Amino acid sequence: MSDVQANMELDCRGLNCPLPILKTKKAIETLNTGDVLKMIATDPGSINDMTAWTKRTGNELISHEESGDEYIFFIRKK
Repeated sequence: MSDVQANMELDCRGLNCPLPILKTKKAIETLNTGDVLKMIATDPGSINDMTAWTKRTGNELISHEESGDEYIFFIRKK
């Protein structure tokens, strides 16, 4: 498990593309610069989606982990 401290946690379990990205975008907009969002998803496509989205938006994908059928992402707002 990551040692990163999140300012907000977003549960996207059971949602398929594009919903995890859309919900992540809305959640990030509510955070302050430098804050960290922890997003949990079950969609295997979320790995590629989150990597591409963070590169495109300039937000930092601090880490991602796999735990069973869950994908856990830590994203720092730019």
